[in-house]
Amino acid sequence: MSISTGSRDTIPDCFRAVARARGDQPVLLGMGPTWTFAALDRASDGIAAGLVGRGVEPGDRIGLYCPNTPEFVAAYLGILKAGATVVPINLMLNPKEIVFILSDAGAKGFCYHQALAEVAQQARGLAPELGLSIRIGNGDGTDPSLDELMATPGRPPTLRLDADRHLAVILYTSGTTGRPKGAMLSHTNLWVNTASIRQALHLEPGRDRVLVVLPLFHAFAATVGMLTPLLHGLGSVIVGQFDPKSVSAAIADHGATIFLGVPSMYNLLLRLEDQVRNQWASVRFCVSGGAAMPQALMASFEERFGIPILEGDGPTECAPVTCVNPLAGPRKPGSVGLPIPGVEMRVAGPDGTWLADGEHGEVCVRGANVMRGYWGLEVQTRESFFGDWFRTGDLGYRDADGYFFLVDRIKDLIISNGMNVYPRMIEEVLYRHPDIAEAAVVGEPHRLHGEIPVAFVVPKPGARLDPARLRDWCKEHLGRHEIPRRLELREDLPRNAAGKILKRELRRQGELERGIDSP
Repeated sequence: MSISTGSRDTIPDCFRAVARARGDQPVLLGMGPTWTFAALDRASDGIAAGLVGRGVEPGDRIGLYCPNTPEFVAAYLGILKAGATVVPINLMLNPKEIVFILSDAGAKGFCYHQALAEVAQQARGLAPELGLSIRIGNGDGTDPSLDELMATPGRPPTLRLDADRHLAVILYTSGTTGRPKGAMLSHTNLWVNTASIRQALHLEPGRDRVLVVLPLFHAFAATVGMLTPLLHGLGSVIVGQFDPKSVSAAIADHGATIFLGVPSMYNLLLRLEDQVRNQWASVRFCVSGGAAMPQALMASFEERFGIPILEGDGPTECAPVTCVNPLAGPRKPGSVGLPIPGVEMRVAGPDGTWLADGEHGEVCVRGANVMRGYWGLEVQTRESFFGDWFRTGDLGYRDADGYFFLVDRIKDLIISNGMNVYPRMIEEVLYRHPDIAEAAVVGEPHRLHGEIPVAFVVPKPGARLDPARLRDWCKEHLGRHEIPRRLELREDLPRNAAGKILKRELRRQGELERGIDSP
């Protein structure tokens, strides 16, 4: 079944229809009192009316700087109901980085959580042109509170917006290769992606509840964990911070049926005691995204928990989900699965010509989920497309069954003595070592070889890695050109707020502190 793009309803239109049908059904659980669809509809109506009363107009951009809470969802929906565009802010950014995003987006307002007030006030001090500020939570009363907006009488004005063209969100990329770029996603982009996700994962309204501990400012959590439940009658179990025991308790308390995570989370969950793992009995399946899932880690988790992990993928610019391993199978370890309904995927050479199955090239995506472009960056937008196919920047291939495999990010490819070295392949080998908990491989410039592979490894708790044996392990399982020339032992690895290992931080560190020279 294909996904229809014929509807011109906006996200608020779609949500209101679900709220009318499922008013008393829980939609937000896990942090404080449970919110029903009807309660969320009323609260977000008040927020929208309050924003409009304070001068917010259709098309205005509003920054949203808030941790995982029900209020994040209410504010997000209220901004959309006012006809404005949400600009989510990464909680790990410093004030100058926040100001760059707000200024670049031309934000008219800034909605911030009281727990982040110190950084928010610093950012506001650097951006005197920023007008409206809304405080979430208790504070000193200098800014109107979200609660005050929720209590605004009446409904927001009825808006007739073009769902295909009107922007719902501008999601800023991490800026690993330069300044952050704002991916412009329309209401249709997001709605279509949620409909595809519902179909691909066989989600059942009124039954399924998605546990969301990944940050809601991130595309994966926002679309799969928040918008899909809102627009298709599911529930979201919201957890503020990742802690294996707290997550397990929330699953048991609220009957979560789906867990969204990144590989580092699954690694930590393996340390849970048996009686805590029993709290996962309601979970039908887990979904992994955001980073490559090591096959050894997936096998260990599924053996201990008895719950399948569906690995999928998709860049922010695609709203974001493009593919996932099918729940009914077959699932292929190491693959990010099949394109979800309504999405086309192909593999292209450097000149945009399509490659045959099995040939390595850049994975490209086409569909109604693909962004309208980068905010204010026409040249970068054109460079990101082959015609109407978005270039993901992922190096991969498609097999004869139509499954896609990502070899690496193109920017992470290592060229050593003229030969391609794929960090992910080396990492897979390191993850299979019985004493290694985590691994990351990056390229380091070398005057003779061009680049050399460098590995950062974190031992499992209580394990002691023997350098000589680790060298032998690499020699046994890797080609000579793939063997890391340096191995550094770490207690942990740098991560972003979504738990993804930050290879750019490892590259920036320059000379390694405790390097073990390989022959």
